[in-house]
Amino acid sequence: MITSRFPIFLSVVLVVHNQAASLKEILLQFTGTVSGLAADYELIVVDNASEDESVGILKKLTGANGLPNLQIFALTKEVDLDTACWAGIENALGDFVAIIDPLAEDINFLPALLEHAVGGTDVVFAANQQKPRQKFSYRACSAAFNAIYRWLNGIDLTNEAPQYRVLSKQVVNFILQHPSPVITYRYLPATGGFTRINLCYSATPRESRRKSLLESIDRGMRLLVSTTRAPMRLVTSLALFGAIANVIYSLYVIAIAIWKTDVAPGWITLSLQQSGMFFLISLVLLVLGEYILQMASLSNEGPLYHVAQEFTSAVITRRQKLNVEHPVSTGQMEQFDNVNPVRASGITQPVD
Repeated sequence: MITSRFPIFLSVVLVVHNQAASLKEILLQFTGTVSGLAADYELIVVDNASEDESVGILKKLTGANGLPNLQIFALTKEVDLDTACWAGIENALGDFVAIIDPLAEDINFLPALLEHAVGGTDVVFAANQQKPRQKFSYRACSAAFNAIYRWLNGIDLTNEAPQYRVLSKQVVNFILQHPSPVITYRYLPATGGFTRINLCYSATPRESRRKSLLESIDRGMRLLVSTTRAPMRLVTSLALFGAIANVIYSLYVIAIAIWKTDVAPGWITLSLQQSGMFFLISLVLLVLGEYILQMASLSNEGPLYHVAQEFTSAVITRRQKLNVEHPVSTGQMEQFDNVNPVRASGITQPVD
């Protein structure tokens, strides 16, 4: 009989996309590792709109002769990695949720994360020192973004909040309370005040996957806007600077009008209007307009993902555990009969 290492219910979330060739091998490895770690577990596989035979393979693996405890969510369209991960996290039932990239991260390092998580750490991060090689343009933009984000929020997302993590149910419930959990999931575990620890390991990635620069820039802008007040502070600073500059320029124009006698007619009012207030109003309206467009897009775009198909393994180990009956000894039965012989015999007496 195999004894689990941790007496917990563990949910493991992994995102796959066009990995039909290695999908069965990955899930066999995950099942073999996780089944020996937790008393109960579930593997939540999010198929990120694969164009190959991944969904068909996943259906076979959830059959009666397939793998146990699989929960499959097949998305209708491809989304970014954070959104796909959250599609699995918000459907997780475990006491702890582990998020693992099967191509870039090592499942064999999961026991080290669970040691800290079960010991009382709410958030456990793990960073792989061997990262897939990216293009120079991507690395330059990533370094610039991390520098700006660290300056504004005091945290380096790449090194201090990597994708590989284990979250307690308390942290997941906390993220669910936010209006945009898909975005906040990426950074909130590191900045929400929970107890956390960062671990490092070294493992060769299964595949070297190129990341999209445009997609990363879009996701980075969403993170900056949603996690910091700096853009709005820029608006107020510009408004304050424009107001002060307008006052100074107005004093200058008034001084010219007082000490100069050969000023062209209408120059004073025209200068104040065109080079002062008009520029200030246009600038403020431009920035505010961008914010209004951003808020409108967020309120009108609807859900960021939609599950096209959902199916579960035919074999669920926790269902089998619910049907266990504990035998009662003869002595306990006799004691029970002496206490209430009528109830023990199953005879119901009529009530007068």
